[in-house]
Amino acid sequence: MTLEEDVTDYANAVEAAAVNLKHRIARRHGVSPEKTETLQDTREPLKYNPEKIPWIRTEGPKGVYERYPAFQQKPSMSVDYTNLLEDLKSHNGKLQCTGLFYWLFDDSTIGRKPAKKR
Repeated sequence: MTLEEDVTDYANAVEAAAVNLKHRIARRHGVSPEKTETLQDTREPLKYNPEKIPWIRTEGPKGVYERYPAFQQKPSMSVDYTNLLEDLKSHNGKLQCTGLFYWLFDDSTIGRKPAKKR
């Protein structure tokens, strides 16, 4: 066997064990395993596309990041920008989505950078 096959077999075993554990916990609590929801099932689709926002690449004290709007500029109130702004405000000014970390500063300026890997 190759290393890749060994790693694949191990990953499959871990996945099977996780599914088995989920079913046992569901039975213990009197819930049908098919009725349990996963996090991905409960998330609403995004009401905005961050890639449609004209991000400005800049550098701050903690490194390079993107922001919108540009320094001392007013934002264009596009649907994508206003919905992202609303989503950030509902999450205390911080959220992580599609591998990027978004934050709100100055009440209407949004910053983004790659999310830190855990």
